[in-house]
Amino acid sequence: MSLGIRQIIALEEDWPRSLQRDELPEAAGELLWRQYSTQVEVEFPSPATGGQWQLTAQGAVGHIPLTPELSIALLPKVPMRSLFGMLEYAYDLQSFRFLDGWYEAHSLDELYERLAEALARRVLRRCRDGLVRAYIGQNDELSVVRGSLNVRRMASRPWDTRLECDYQEHTADIDDNQILAWTLFVISRSGLCRPDRALPTVHQAFRQLQGAVTLTPVSAAACVGRRYHRLNLDYGPLHALCRFFLDSAGPHQAVGERAMLPFLVDTARLYEQFVSAWLAKHLPAGLRLAAQEPYTIDRGLSFAIDLVIRDTITGEAHCVLDTKYKRVDMPSTSDIAQVVAYAEATGCKDALLVYPAAPQRALDAVIGDIRVRSVIFDLADDIQQAGYRLMEQIAPSLRGSQ
Repeated sequence: MSLGIRQIIALEEDWPRSLQRDELPEAAGELLWRQYSTQVEVEFPSPATGGQWQLTAQGAVGHIPLTPELSIALLPKVPMRSLFGMLEYAYDLQSFRFLDGWYEAHSLDELYERLAEALARRVLRRCRDGLVRAYIGQNDELSVVRGSLNVRRMASRPWDTRLECDYQEHTADIDDNQILAWTLFVISRSGLCRPDRALPTVHQAFRQLQGAVTLTPVSAAACVGRRYHRLNLDYGPLHALCRFFLDSAGPHQAVGERAMLPFLVDTARLYEQFVSAWLAKHLPAGLRLAAQEPYTIDRGLSFAIDLVIRDTITGEAHCVLDTKYKRVDMPSTSDIAQVVAYAEATGCKDALLVYPAAPQRALDAVIGDIRVRSVIFDLADDIQQAGYRLMEQIAPSLRGSQ
């Protein structure tokens, strides 16, 4: 592990782990319980647990630093190759062609560090070629005229010798570059980049930006839906990668003079984003995919439907899909009720529950006039082949769409 962390407690998704009372300091256990209860279920030592800690990773993979000497590693239940494949689609990283062959990263920390170095090197290249700039309107009080004068203000305050000017400044301090700077700052404080590997490159890229860009906090949402043109076209994949880092950076806690940032990937959300992105790229002509489609029940009551496949021209819903990132013996009644409600809301007759592994008992049933089925996007298999098999399973729900 990097940056002086000497002890790692490894937890695999959905598998509980017991620790002796002295293996986890009470203060660290309390921090884990208070700040990361949605990622790790924490049971304190008690007679019910045999005097041991009981920790169960749930809903996330990544890295949680608790103290400078102790961290929690949340390991995925799917192969690293599959996790990387999901990240590629969910965050549109396919455009990073130089990432070919990086499936062989042996840990999440290594994957994080390699992606960080890739981003930093691309930022350095852009700095050498010149950062994209834009004209930004400014208003300031100057000693000499620049741009246009605010004559009305001067007439109302004749004793004031300062000149209020409106002018355009050609600057690199724009949000395109601020996203890069903030992301590199977050990466540098994560503790996941080693001083003898990626960290010097990250620091170098950050320093290059610092001279021209104001360090401004931004969220992952700032990386989505941006417009690109001839001058900033290569920023698209950079911002896609920034979105991944900002999405996975949780709130930090300070220990002494050191701030520590966790690296957390919400696996259920990632699976949904991945399935959505894969389908959007591979649906037949004449169909479109709507993700997180809102449906209003009543004033103040609404829900979002995971995925809806619609006819491009008529808008008719052919089927709804609800992703479930979990291994099950059979679909639960609550999952079935949820996807049936989605089908009713959209007026379609086919509802599909998408799992990453086949349930022991597959579902194919009719509830009222809605057919409910379980389908698989198998993460243990090659991503592309698993996706094509998913399309074969969905095909009966798309009859008459082509």
